Amino acid sequence: MSFSTDVKNEVVRIDNTNLENVALLSAYIRQNAYIDNKIIRIHTENAAICRYLFKIVKNVYDVTSKIIIRKNFNFKKNLVYIMEVSDKKDFILKDLSLLNDQSYFINIPKEYIIGDDELKKVYLRGCFIASGSINNPKTSRYHLEFLIDDAEYAAFINDLLNEYELNSRIIKRKNGYMVYIKEAEKISDFLKIIKSYNGVLYFENVRIYRDQKNTTNRLNNCEQANIEKTINTALRQIDDIKVISDMIGLDAIDEKLAIVADFRLKYPESSLLELSEIISHESSKKITKSCLNHRFRKLKEIADKMRDQ
Repeated sequence: MSFSTDVKNEVVRIDNTNLENVALLSAYIRQNAYIDNKIIRIHTENAAICRYLFKIVKNVYDVTSKIIIRKNFNFKKNLVYIMEVSDKKDFILKDLSLLNDQSYFINIPKEYIIGDDELKKVYLRGCFIASGSINNPKTSRYHLEFLIDDAEYAAFINDLLNEYELNSRIIKRKNGYMVYIKEAEKISDFLKIIKSYNGVLYFENVRIYRDQKNTTNRLNNCEQANIEKTINTALRQIDDIKVISDMIGLDAIDEKLAIVADFRLKYPESSLLELSEIISHESSKKITKSCLNHRFRKLKEIADKMRDQ
């Protein structure tokens, strides 16, 4: 079972007021129903969704829908649940703000459908149940999307999402439009909006684990890079010291530089900070990392002149 299915199965157990049920049903039928002159027909492979919609239509409109179960002859061979509503069809569609008084289709619902904050959230829940999906954060990248057939309606859903600062966007697809959210934090916020609290807990646990794992990998990579940088720096310094030693000997240069050179040869893998602490401890003469770096630059200048000669 996919993460999207888990979320949908969770939110279809939520009890709503009649007004909230109207908002949810309006969003769902707008997105995922076939309507002709006689019938409203809803197809779903999710039995829980079918039962939920059946209950809403029964409670709100006192209409008993017809349920048909068929085998879906695709590669998955799942069962398909078909819910047919014929009684009070036009009344229901007008009440859901899907038809006007002249029985013409309404693309964007009237204000009363999304008249307050709670109704907007329920409407988004209905839209998600109908046409939304979320990638499982454990196995894939963060991604939430709604597949929508119409540009105007896609813009409406996008604006509704962004009222909650979810940073959603629209992209044109071959067969319609996709409204999507990519940011993990915003996807988590959306799950809270539609009241999928188990989904939030799962999503956040996975997100925290992934973030910690990524942080650990970055730290390990950074540490490895620092080790390589330390070793390469030490090798260049040792090369400079050997050039001076072979050409004139370390006794011929300044005593302070000679001490630094001697300690570098004794501790070739130490960083500048570690080497400064070693020299300060063993020679009883405190030397800072900055001072040590300055002396190695002096040794490099001497070695470079000898190389040129």
